[in-house]
Amino acid sequence: MTATQQSDVVIIGGGPAGLLLAHLLHQAGIRCHVLEHRSRHHVESRIRAGILEQGTVDLLDQIGVGERMQQFGLVHDGFCLSTQNSQTRIDVKSLTGTPVMVYGQTEITHDLIEAAIARDIPLTFEAEDVMPHDIDSDNPYVTYRHLDQSYRINCHFIAGCDGFHGISRRSMPRHILKTYERVYPFGWLGLLADVPPCHHELIYSCHDHGFALASMRSPTRSRYYLQCSLDEKVEDWSDERFWDELAVRLGPDIARHITRGPSLEKSIAPLRSFVAEPMRSGRLFLAGDAAHIVPPTGAKGLNLAASDVTLLGHALIQHFKTGQTNLLDRYSEHALDRVWKAVRFSWWFTTLTHRFPDHDALTQRLQQAELQYIQDSLAAQTVMAENYVGLAMLA
Repeated sequence: MTATQQSDVVIIGGGPAGLLLAHLLHQAGIRCHVLEHRSRHHVESRIRAGILEQGTVDLLDQIGVGERMQQFGLVHDGFCLSTQNSQTRIDVKSLTGTPVMVYGQTEITHDLIEAAIARDIPLTFEAEDVMPHDIDSDNPYVTYRHLDQSYRINCHFIAGCDGFHGISRRSMPRHILKTYERVYPFGWLGLLADVPPCHHELIYSCHDHGFALASMRSPTRSRYYLQCSLDEKVEDWSDERFWDELAVRLGPDIARHITRGPSLEKSIAPLRSFVAEPMRSGRLFLAGDAAHIVPPTGAKGLNLAASDVTLLGHALIQHFKTGQTNLLDRYSEHALDRVWKAVRFSWWFTTLTHRFPDHDALTQRLQQAELQYIQDSLAAQTVMAENYVGLAMLA
């Protein structure tokens, strides 16, 4: 027998996008139920990026879950763009008036889950066979199974926040959905270690061996990345090999400040640019990775999810409070405006700093010329900084 439940909004996906939206709606007195296919442990243990735009910081504070972020997060006023011959600091604070915050996505997810439980927001982990139904009607619903019991949730709207491989986007009619995708011919090999960072700000390094990134999660925990080929395996990279290659790509001036230590985690992540549009079909709305993926070079993934749910949350709140639909009707258009600009920046930053297998001598020299232009031009640095700290959303 199927148990029937009621909610105003069903949120498919219990990652940061879905949880942020749940808190926004709950704060406005709107009933929502979050369904997550994975276990709580799996969701909280996923290693992701941790550079937050000011809009994301403001959102976390607005929904009352920013206390630990404000206590332990690291405010960065700039970052370093490094080549084999020079280093250029991009002073984002002085160029834009806005810094960024370094606070790991793992910590954000933990904070959001703890707050959801404390606020009695319905949150079901290990929900199986989640499926939206009748999305183009006025009475959509979602079915799922949990602990061998079948459920149906009747609702007014469905928010698909279940990532690139989730069911939400696949539930949209194919004739209205258009997708754009580029899969990059390399990945990022990441290493997490309990060692102090080699620099007080992030370093993006372009080297003949490939890209490298020096970042951190705290003053005592570092996160490093190396560009690698897609056919490489984590098992091929001992800690010693990783540290040796990192020192080469960051250069001798930085290498002397690298503290080596045993890895807590190593993994290889593929890179892609992906956009699905529109981000709405009837009563189903997409947000976050369900609608778009960016390479992590520009640190836009979580921030785009936050901007999506800010727009969607305000649109849903307007509808439930006033009956108006103008923000809901414009959600996809407004979200995609920012999405495409972030996709462009992430693509550009990736092509600027990585070595591609098909790069010929001319392409490499052009890449070097562009890096030199950024180094010499305050206007170019301002454009880079403006995109890095995050573009404003449409009103």
